[in-house]
Amino acid sequence: MSLHKNRLFVASCVALVVTSMTFAIRAGILSQLGAQFQLTDRELGFVNQMAFLGFPVATIVGGLLFNIFGPRRLMWVAFVCHMLGLLLTIYASGFWGLLISTFFIGFANGTVEAACNPMIADMFTNNQTAMLNRFHVWFPGGIVIGSLVSKFMTDLHFGWQAQIAIMIIPTLIYAYLIFGQQFPKSQHMETSTSTNLRNLLTPLYIFMILCMTLSATTELGTQQWVERILGKAGASPMLVLALVTGLMAVGRYFAGPVVHRLNPTGVLWASSIVATLGILMMSQATGGMVYLAAILFAIGVCYFWPTMIGFVGEYMPKTGALGMSLMGGAGMFATSIWQPIIGGWLDTERATALGQGIDPDTADLIAGQATLDNLAVFPAILIIAFGILFFNRKKLEMRRNTHLKPAI
Repeated sequence: MSLHKNRLFVASCVALVVTSMTFAIRAGILSQLGAQFQLTDRELGFVNQMAFLGFPVATIVGGLLFNIFGPRRLMWVAFVCHMLGLLLTIYASGFWGLLISTFFIGFANGTVEAACNPMIADMFTNNQTAMLNRFHVWFPGGIVIGSLVSKFMTDLHFGWQAQIAIMIIPTLIYAYLIFGQQFPKSQHMETSTSTNLRNLLTPLYIFMILCMTLSATTELGTQQWVERILGKAGASPMLVLALVTGLMAVGRYFAGPVVHRLNPTGVLWASSIVATLGILMMSQATGGMVYLAAILFAIGVCYFWPTMIGFVGEYMPKTGALGMSLMGGAGMFATSIWQPIIGGWLDTERATALGQGIDPDTADLIAGQATLDNLAVFPAILIIAFGILFFNRKKLEMRRNTHLKPAI
């Protein structure tokens, strides 16, 4: 049986579409869930947290087992957990049901990441970062699809259960695409788990893990709460989400020349600067200006995630599939920790505004803007961190070229 790289790549992309649709549609139905089950923003934050928590659990398990199980078995685990999570969500009857079902969805999403990132890196060794960016086109691409689906279904008065059910279709599609296929064996990545573990303890990897917690929260923490943060800002939150993620998809598709020109370290440094400006502008904008601020934010966060993963593959290859998986897992774990905190910011700021006699709509606007100010701290820290990385780029290139362990 021959290896069909393009079919496996397409299957990976469709699986990532499911991952991102769960993210977008959950963002779109938060208000419906809150109203039906009488949940506060903090409680909704705990529901969100389960998706982001299930993800790193899966990437840790998947990363440790990748050398034994391989990508094929992990993809089937992802399919089963996606189906289970979606069905349990549809039939959830309250807070605890939503927690359990959302965890399964998060676990499925993390398993997709654990299986596909190293598989793609191994299939396309000559242009890893570019192909990983092209693969990760479909995270924002799927959010565009999911956010528009959620908006139109909500406008047509479809309930949240129907919006969850629609995601079963692409889930079945990626199962069909992987059925009966031969998957690649790792030939270009380090497959010794003990070697992987030793190389996780290098200063550069630890530094990048810490940076990943900030970059992921910048991107996903902001987007997951877009409906609650921007609901009263005079712009359609789901259209803002579609605009942001649509621009991200285009940017990632054409990532090759950008990465080649700026180097991964330059891309990350420039991204942190633009992301900070975008969030700060969004925290002050209302009406049509929200869309302009959203464009700036999209440019800022566009390359964060795939470039971080690609950086590990290029500069720290001895960490293997485990290194890539843990990088993504660290980002999602950090985002999960911040979910109820972000919800708490909204609750606190809204309550403070209402206590001052401000009307509810304006209180929601103030709460959203204050929350965005808090979120801007994350990329602001990265301006310093990635600046250090950028000015050490020549040392990193020398160490990569001589196959030495990188260190800052």
